[in-house]
Amino acid sequence: MKRLCIFLILLPVIFFLAACEEEPQPPKAKPKAAAQKPTPQPAKTGPERESAWPFLASDSDAGELAANLMAKNYVLVFDGSGSMNDVECSAGKRKIDAAKAAVTEWSKSIPADANLGLVSFHSKGWSNLALTSGNIANFAAALQPLGPGGKTPLTKAVSNAYDELTKQGRKQLGYGEYTIVVVTDGIANNETLLAQEVQKILAESPVCVFTIGFCIGDRHSLNQPGQTEYRAADNPEQLREGLAEVLAESESFDDASFDE
Repeated sequence: MKRLCIFLILLPVIFFLAACEEEPQPPKAKPKAAAQKPTPQPAKTGPERESAWPFLASDSDAGELAANLMAKNYVLVFDGSGSMNDVECSAGKRKIDAAKAAVTEWSKSIPADANLGLVSFHSKGWSNLALTSGNIANFAAALQPLGPGGKTPLTKAVSNAYDELTKQGRKQLGYGEYTIVVVTDGIANNETLLAQEVQKILAESPVCVFTIGFCIGDRHSLNQPGQTEYRAADNPEQLREGLAEVLAESESFDDASFDE
């Protein structure tokens, strides 16, 4: 009888312990996923540009197309800053007069079907001649009244020249050749900004930048080996030779394109 009583007393305890062992355990909390960092987006350069240079978003952007889609285009940036009044390196003449003579002579060698334009800063501010062909006489006339004076805003000048070439690029649907030719005797007001502007132009367009540094050696922010063309000129003859190389470079490019 005692054994039966003990068994009956232990029976509820056994059921209770079994029930505890079979009770489901609460689910373990899942580790929190690491927060994902947003993918960095590339910075946009300039205004909204959804197409390649010359940034034609639709056919209507081109406006009236150029008669010659394969034309060569040259915009000359002419430095008329105050230092161009000096006579150093220019055979007794003012540097601005030696530069005008060399540039005028060079313009006569431009192919008849090429477009030529001008961007210049000088004592009276700015002068611009729109890109067009057959305007050698107008080009020479635009140079003559320029007098030396002021600082050296090369960044703005190069940017203006690029804008002119981009407008023409739209008319030519991006075909042809595009060159900014800089004749300068000084360092830019802001060398860093100038270097950044040139890098942007080279990165997003086929525009070439060719500079003749007049009486300043080759230490210039426009001298970027492997990217820009730069010639140092220490006298009027070297200035003319440097300008002649602009056209020689263009002709050698044409010859190479037909060898393929």
